[in-house]
Amino acid sequence: MNYRKLTLRSLTKHAVMLALSLFAVFPFYWMIISSFRTEAEMYSSALWPKHWTWDNYADVWRMIPMLDMLGNSTAMSVAQTFFQLGTAILAAYAFSRWTFPGSRVLFLMFALTWLIPFQVTMIPNYVTISAWGWRNTLQGLIAPNLVSAFAIISMTQSFKAFPKGITEAALLDGASSWSILWRMYVPNMKASIASLGILLFINSWNEYFWPLLLTNKLENTVIQIGLQMFMSSDGNAWGPLMAAAVITSVPILAVYLMLQRQIVDSFVKMGLK
Repeated sequence: MNYRKLTLRSLTKHAVMLALSLFAVFPFYWMIISSFRTEAEMYSSALWPKHWTWDNYADVWRMIPMLDMLGNSTAMSVAQTFFQLGTAILAAYAFSRWTFPGSRVLFLMFALTWLIPFQVTMIPNYVTISAWGWRNTLQGLIAPNLVSAFAIISMTQSFKAFPKGITEAALLDGASSWSILWRMYVPNMKASIASLGILLFINSWNEYFWPLLLTNKLENTVIQIGLQMFMSSDGNAWGPLMAAAVITSVPILAVYLMLQRQIVDSFVKMGLK
């Protein structure tokens, strides 16, 4: 009897999880399917198009400089993720390892900057970037987001969970702080670093307001601005828009598939804590 109850409970849980998964995946499925629909079938409620077409993808490459935009988005996202992870690792190591005068105040200041919306600092950043002559440039897109308070806070909490006894033993053996960081902390925190890295990459990839403010040339902007080109007051080009959205989603999916194991391991460890 207990076995039957357990089986029924397990089946119920899996049914709920399956329903939620379908609910989450269906919009992505609809986006892909709509990208292959003809204009006549765009408003059809059918789950499978009667006539498949590649015209929407051809229109995307014809209407906007997709390759330039994808290159700009990739370069911006990779650079920002690299620098944000690097500064987060160094700052988290300092905050978790050493207690120095003003360390709590300094960490609190980092935390407070996370609460300030980027829209508040956009204008000062724009004035500075313009004075440097970096408008419509890749370095102008990257520079204001080289450091992430969210990344520093998250990494600090992960580093604080690292056993201090191992660190002290390494110090007694003559290891330097730099060696301890890269030979002990980083290898044992790969899951946390990978999960944080993909979050930072996605956040950078989806950036919209700053590129919109800084760039006015399509070949110098990012793919998120390109998606807006298919939406107008006269009517939305749904077919090309869905095709562009599919192309935009591919790099994110590729990053997730490459780091899937580390991300899952990180979430499991977080759940166990």
